[in-house]
Amino acid sequence: MSSIRIDRVLPEAALPGGEFLIRGANLGGEERPHVLFGDAHGSVVVGSGNLVIAKVPEAIAYGDLTVRRQGESSDPYHCAIGIQIADSLHPVANPACDSEGNIYATFSGSRGQKTPVSVYKIDLNYECRPFVSDVMNATGLAFDQDGLLYVSSRNDGTIFQVTPSGNIATFVEGMGIATGLAFDPAGNLYVGDRSGTIFKVNQQRDVFVFATLEPSVAAYHLAFGPDSYLYVTGPTTSSFDSIQRIAPNGDAEVFYRGLGRPQGIAFDRDGNLYCAASYAGRRGVVRINPKREAEHFLSGHGIVGLCLLPPRSMAVATNNSIYRVDVDIAMA
Repeated sequence: MSSIRIDRVLPEAALPGGEFLIRGANLGGEERPHVLFGDAHGSVVVGSGNLVIAKVPEAIAYGDLTVRRQGESSDPYHCAIGIQIADSLHPVANPACDSEGNIYATFSGSRGQKTPVSVYKIDLNYECRPFVSDVMNATGLAFDQDGLLYVSSRNDGTIFQVTPSGNIATFVEGMGIATGLAFDPAGNLYVGDRSGTIFKVNQQRDVFVFATLEPSVAAYHLAFGPDSYLYVTGPTTSSFDSIQRIAPNGDAEVFYRGLGRPQGIAFDRDGNLYCAASYAGRRGVVRINPKREAEHFLSGHGIVGLCLLPPRSMAVATNNSIYRVDVDIAMA
């Protein structure tokens, strides 16, 4: 029986380039340990007797984590590692998932840049194909109850409605620097304007100012929680940003403070909130439970958004790629 023992690995998941913190016994010593993800070697950042910090290799890694030293190997420990399913994209917010499990992501481009493709569709076989080509600076994505996709343009403040076949029409205009999108249970659409306004658009396309927040340096990201409150992130220049919670009457309060550049957010069935952000100096995805207790859930760099996939997994968007991470999370 090996004397090397892994007791716990944190966080629960990582993307290539992210880091796992490994605790156990006899993990390190005079000889630096080797950490393997399947057959792929990860680089060891810290190695001591009961603690190892290892970076996930950029190459695709299959298999469980093991620690090897002086000819001995620990028992394998399962970790969730993201697999890249699409690249050469430019998401700036959450990807979106339809009822069949297809994933949609943007190629947003720089402000005022007309890109050949605005939105890509990644099917269940992970084939990535152009889906929408007529939206400049596509930013936020959201599906309504009828399966129609809505896309915001931060260039001209227009929200577009897209059918499952890819036909596009203007839904509403004049939304400022339109960023994040979310639907409430009644079918009203909420739009984040980077200058600080959250708009509400009812099903008759009447537009109301729902709430006013501080301006964001990047974008607003929106999601409705199980309490029917609207949750909003908008990164500022601070490293101690907050997640705002807005009541149905438009009153806003701080839900959680202490994140670095919080961006895309989503809720699971148990009411846990997931946010692309830095937490305690570590980048990735943070999970905040209904008691407002936060933990580092996924390690990775350049993460801008996420969405939950059926039956129990997550799509994570970096600034140029989409990853699938098989974690045991149920969609809301």
